Amino acid sequence: NCSMVLKTLHFITRPLSDEEENFSLAYIITIHKELEMFVKLLRAIYMPQNIYCIHVDEKSPKDYKAAVQNIVNCFENIFISSKRESVVYAGFSRLQADINCMRDLVHSKIQWNYVINLCGQDYPIKTNKDIIQYIKSKWNGKNMTPGVVQPLHMKHRTQVSYREYVHSGMAYVYPTKNTKAKPPYNLTIYFGSAYYILTKEFVEFTLTDARAKDLLEWSRDTYSPDEHYWVTLNRLNG
Repeated sequence: NCSMVLKTLHFITRPLSDEEENFSLAYIITIHKELEMFVKLLRAIYMPQNIYCIHVDEKSPKDYKAAVQNIVNCFENIFISSKRESVVYAGFSRLQADINCMRDLVHSKIQWNYVINLCGQDYPIKTNKDIIQYIKSKWNGKNMTPGVVQPLHMKHRTQVSYREYVHSGMAYVYPTKNTKAKPPYNLTIYFGSAYYILTKEFVEFTLTDARAKDLLEWSRDTYSPDEHYWVTLNRLNG
């Protein structure tokens, strides 16, 4: 019952300020368990002027998927990603889940300014307004992808080919004996956070630029590619 959902969970149903109304955020949330935690997170970050793409792990139980769908159906600005991955921790599927949501978000009718990615175990310590003011004060037109040049002890992640294994409840990434080719365009690989705040222009760039596409393809058999992909792309000249 949607009216009960809105009422009992006290979802915010109108913009709390003009500043927030005129600066929409997009969120990508990847989830696979703990429905109650997801609802608490969603309630905390929900604003009617924002847009939310939820990626539900394909491996999640049917009743979990159905419950998430029931909640999402109550909101016009929340949707489940059109393509779902069986997500493996530290695997390419985790990066692909975000990209699936990005493809959906760039075609959305809601005009958003920045996208923020979260997982189901995250929780905000700032308000929507705080986040917007922080973006505007220091990062206007820029992306937040904290990182450094890939440290030596992380080199193995991109020097050896890795594979995802998913079978009967088991899911993990394992190294093969194959050595990887050098990165495309002789790119310097950076290493950092899998979490980001990105401009819409940068998202469109990552989905269309040849360098971004080739780096994505090259990253397919690396370890935890979401920890080098965004941070490397954001450090391209120009």
